[in-house]
Amino acid sequence: MLAIKRMMKIGSGEYDVTIMQTPNYGESKGYAPILRLTMEASNHKELISKVYKKFNVTDSIPQNYVGRFIGTGDVLMIDEGTFGISYYRLEFGGWKKINRVQVR
Repeated sequence: MLAIKRMMKIGSGEYDVTIMQTPNYGESKGYAPILRLTMEASNHKELISKVYKKFNVTDSIPQNYVGRFIGTGDVLMIDEGTFGISYYRLEFGGWKKINRVQVR
């Protein structure tokens, strides 16, 4: 049913999101998954905004989060199951959709 709603763009859906960061801020290699979670949103743009807000406010960060605040260069991997996986990297101008090859 969820797949049908997404295809028809009805309501919001659940997305699996993985936050990926490098060991040190500013590096371009060595991305590792920091946290995987499921969030509800109506599209990728809304989802990215929710994740960014949640992980950049100290009081809203979950106890099991071991990463740093989301910053320039960090990657969000959005897994939609049969609809595929999308990658977004935070750059100076905002979030940019990237290829998997760019996540090393």
